Amino acid sequence: MILSCSHISKSFGTDVILNDVSFHIEDYEKAAIVGINGAGKSTLLKIIVGELSADQGDAVLSKGKTLGYLAQHQDLTSHKTIYEELLEVKRPIIEMEEKIRSLEVQMKHVTGAELDQMLDTYTRLNHEFELANGYSYQSEITGVLKGLGFAEEDFTKEISTLSGGQKTRVSLGKLLLSRPDIIMLDEPTNHLDMESISWLETYLMNYKGAVIIVAHDRYFLDRVVTKIIELDRGNATVYQGNYTAYSEKRAMIRDAQLKAYLNQQQEIKHQEEVIAKLKSFNREKSIKRAESREKMLNKIEVLDKPTEVDDEMKIRLEPNIISGNDVLTVRNLSKSFGDTHLFAGVDMDIQRGERVAIIGNNGTGKTTLLKIINQMIPADSGEIILGSKVHIGYYDQEHQVLHMEKTLFDELQDTYPDLNNTRIRNVLAAFLFTGDDVFKRIKDLSGGERGRVSLAKLMLSNANFLILDEPTNHLDITSKEILEEALNNYTGTVLYVSHDRYFINRTATRILELTSETFINYIGNYDYYLEKHDLMNQLYAGVNGTASSGDRTASKHGTADPSRSDSTAAVSTVSAPVSNGRSDWKAQREEQAKLRKKQNELKKVEEEIATLEARGEELDEQIQQPEIASNVGKLMEIHKEKEAVDIRLAELYERWEQLAEDM
Repeated sequence: MILSCSHISKSFGTDVILNDVSFHIEDYEKAAIVGINGAGKSTLLKIIVGELSADQGDAVLSKGKTLGYLAQHQDLTSHKTIYEELLEVKRPIIEMEEKIRSLEVQMKHVTGAELDQMLDTYTRLNHEFELANGYSYQSEITGVLKGLGFAEEDFTKEISTLSGGQKTRVSLGKLLLSRPDIIMLDEPTNHLDMESISWLETYLMNYKGAVIIVAHDRYFLDRVVTKIIELDRGNATVYQGNYTAYSEKRAMIRDAQLKAYLNQQQEIKHQEEVIAKLKSFNREKSIKRAESREKMLNKIEVLDKPTEVDDEMKIRLEPNIISGNDVLTVRNLSKSFGDTHLFAGVDMDIQRGERVAIIGNNGTGKTTLLKIINQMIPADSGEIILGSKVHIGYYDQEHQVLHMEKTLFDELQDTYPDLNNTRIRNVLAAFLFTGDDVFKRIKDLSGGERGRVSLAKLMLSNANFLILDEPTNHLDITSKEILEEALNNYTGTVLYVSHDRYFINRTATRILELTSETFINYIGNYDYYLEKHDLMNQLYAGVNGTASSGDRTASKHGTADPSRSDSTAAVSTVSAPVSNGRSDWKAQREEQAKLRKKQNELKKVEEEIATLEARGEELDEQIQQPEIASNVGKLMEIHKEKEAVDIRLAELYERWEQLAEDM
């Protein structure tokens, strides 16, 4: 065990963020901390690294082990170049190399014991240098920089001139090169394109140390981690496996908890009905039995109903107007900015009901393409044709459609005056705005929060063609799942740009990869894209290497179509044997017959109880009559019958309880 977190608690004012959180990390283990925004993930990381103190509990790192931490936001201030900044991580190796070279020079001018001593030092330093990978540290730096998306011409850029995202990538590179025993990363994929994320996945999977990750990238977590630590309402639960395994186990556990809760509620209701019935018999023994059951019922530890954040947050997208079958036609589209050529001769057709994802590396022009389609910037050449009755709803990363002075609630209510307050609050809650959050002003929100408001507005629009630019940025996993479900049930058409591979895999019916200034078309989800990517790029390169630009356009329509290669799988279904169905039906009939028999018996018992109770009351009245009280023979006869009635009633009460329990 390399790290132990024991009984960690942390509150800010009256808000309990972490409550008795305990878990441990083994050597070389890859773990993720997950939970909704505000669950305390970053707070927990800061407590582990010592940036925050816990109210209770502690985090203990094994003796002699090192820990490296990358926060979400980095603000590097340096006049060094990118390469020089990463080179500083290797300063001990550089100094060791300098000392080795110095010894080589000095040994030429000494003899005897002094030479022997220098040779010993030289041999020891060479061994340490080799163990520290000293002979390849420069290529290691280059490999990390390229893996994180920096081109060689970027290596000489000064740190001070970089964007926030680029600085974060530099900081990540420094951390990886420092090789601590535990790497802790807070949202490491936020500023990486798909190729860089894929590179980082491979790097971390093969890393000779432990890794703790906070990330909303579910595809990334699926590939890298083998343990999930879930933070929910301040409490931590540990699951073995990747994100998908965790998600399945969590659903199973919640279903089991819900089943246990419902069963207990049913049992409580049943016992209350039995108690009421026993009391209604109004006999001493039945009342005692009722009181005994009440005592047992009061001792039951009542289970809380398990809740999910999205239990009541289902967004339905239903356009009022159905568009024509041809939603978008793009022909021969081109765009450049100065000497930077983004794409040329692009063709694209989108049909009603499709959910098309555009993917590609940063800088290939994906966002620019969406803006051209939405008439926000002009194309250099080409034609864009919208189909009949097409109404666009557009979401971009700059969130230009918000009114800064309005509250969140007013922003939605003014845009959609026909919606009631509950509907508006439910949609805002789906995007993590609850309680008094809905009365915050737009201008006081962070960039990520404004993005969520814009997305909430779009979800309520009557558009039948949604164009989305990175819709899952700044959303936690729960909100992503809500959005995925909404899009999958949407009867309109969707075109979006995203780096979220899990989101693409869940929602896309087709993928357009923007590469080498043009599109390659994949008819399937992200898993299918990965399966066919290398083959399609080889085919494209082969055609493009010998063809004219006109032929290149034709090659784009040579799509990767899963329906052709996997048609047999599509119709291969597993059918249960017919005999099983008949056996189940027969068993069900037998069970129903048994239940009817018990119900009939219960009814007969209740009728006999009512008859005997009435007879008992008659006998009690007879005993009170003067003529019978003075007749010893008649009195003994009545007492004997009354005794038989009481004995039979006791038997019937017991049988009634048995039958009531079995119902």
